[in-house]
Amino acid sequence: MKWKNARPLLAAGGVFGIGLTLSWVLLNGKPAPEPQDIPAVSLTMVDVVTVEPAPVSLAVSTQGTVRPLREIDLVSRVAGRIEAVAPNFAAGTFFREGVLLASIEDVDYRLMIARMESQVAAAQQRVAEEEGRSLQAKREWRDLGTSQANALFLREPQLASASAALRAAEAELSAAQLDLERTRVTAPFDGRISEKFVDAGQYVTPGARIARVYSTQAVEVRLPLTDRQVALIDLPLYYQASDAPVAFPEVTLRATFGGREWSWQGRIVRTDASIDETTRVVYAVTEVMDPFAPGPQGERPPLIPGLFVHATIAGRVLPSVVSLPRSALRDSDRVMVVDSGQQVEGRPVSVLQSEGGQVWVQGLKRGDRVIVREPTATIAGMRVDVNEVARIAGAGN
Repeated sequence: MKWKNARPLLAAGGVFGIGLTLSWVLLNGKPAPEPQDIPAVSLTMVDVVTVEPAPVSLAVSTQGTVRPLREIDLVSRVAGRIEAVAPNFAAGTFFREGVLLASIEDVDYRLMIARMESQVAAAQQRVAEEEGRSLQAKREWRDLGTSQANALFLREPQLASASAALRAAEAELSAAQLDLERTRVTAPFDGRISEKFVDAGQYVTPGARIARVYSTQAVEVRLPLTDRQVALIDLPLYYQASDAPVAFPEVTLRATFGGREWSWQGRIVRTDASIDETTRVVYAVTEVMDPFAPGPQGERPPLIPGLFVHATIAGRVLPSVVSLPRSALRDSDRVMVVDSGQQVEGRPVSVLQSEGGQVWVQGLKRGDRVIVREPTATIAGMRVDVNEVARIAGAGN
């Protein structure tokens, strides 16, 4: 009986022993794992340039329209009929300083001069008479044996009145002569007629316009400059004493005329008195002397008012400037550089100029490796492999 009760316990113990044996065989009988090399993570390859900042003068490009430096309306200062005009009195013709452009009928003014000359002669006669009477009164008073004389008795007031009348008559004669001169409308400078308003036979009044003329000695161009462009050139922004030497920036103007491109040289001489409220730009005024000269080859057209020109302004020398491809710029004011540990870091820069595919910046140090091309976007702290594609020496390359 007891044996029958022990049989299940023996069977369970046997099964348990077999399980332990199999577990030991499985755990200790499989081959040991062999060590394997962990595959290396591939780094992003980026193209970099090593920069060398250098002093650079950056030219500024802008544009504007030519206009006369001096343009005035010639007006009549007397009334009368236009008696004659110059043979070349027409829009577009040239003239020399002092040449007669138009003459006003002067008969009335010559008659006025004759009357004024008569009044002057009469006034001179009266002065002479009063001077004689005054001398006679002085002799008579002296004969009385006294040194105290009455001014009225000596005719001093009468003489003063006659002298004043003479001066007034002479002034009226001068005015009449001046009116006679004003019947001749002459050119105040070498120039060109841009528009005429009268012709022979027309009656004009004082203040009537005769013609609009401009000087051919110089022209000017107002050039708009942005805030960034202003920082690149030396503008005459402050008061300068008249005898103080001033080095104005040189300007090269270019324009297409007759199917060819021509150039003229000028200088910035001043800026507008205020910033444009609409565009927020500063206008620099360029002056070009002798704009109608034919040039060294004798075939250059004149720099006439109304011509649209492109301008290149010489810039001042700026320190530590670097030229980079536009692809190197991030967020308009940052570049990515690779440090000695092959890690990427952001670097703020000051963009001076952007033209074509190049940008000129400040804020980098000699030897900085700037990323100019990358297969995927890089971020600060990322490790990369570098491929140096160029070494930029300054900003001019």
